[in-house]
Amino acid sequence: MLVRLCAAAFISFLTISSVQAQVRSPSRLPDPRIEFVRQCAPRMLGRWEHPEEVCGCLHDHAAAVVEDRDLREALLRGISETGVPTIETDWVPTSKQSEIGPTFTKIAKPTLQCMFDPAKHGS
Repeated sequence: MLVRLCAAAFISFLTISSVQAQVRSPSRLPDPRIEFVRQCAPRMLGRWEHPEEVCGCLHDHAAAVVEDRDLREALLRGISETGVPTIETDWVPTSKQSEIGPTFTKIAKPTLQCMFDPAKHGS
């Protein structure tokens, strides 16, 4: 009897601890890709048939080819704010502003593929 009582108490303790851990777990930060698509898609409405696909493709393929973090973040900001690939010079450090032009050359092909055929990107 005592063994059953202790086992029941132990199981109850585990259940309560599990529920409390779930309640106390910090809320996860939003996925940067999902947040980008959420901000980008409204800018693409009326331009493209599937704005979420275009935005996801731009994030995954066009911006992904930009190795420099500052330039990539500026590009993602430009797309999500304007709906087109753009980088404002004041969004990147002065030392990297000369890389804006070469960055657009680098993203030209994946950007066009994303905008005109996002489902077949990479084919």
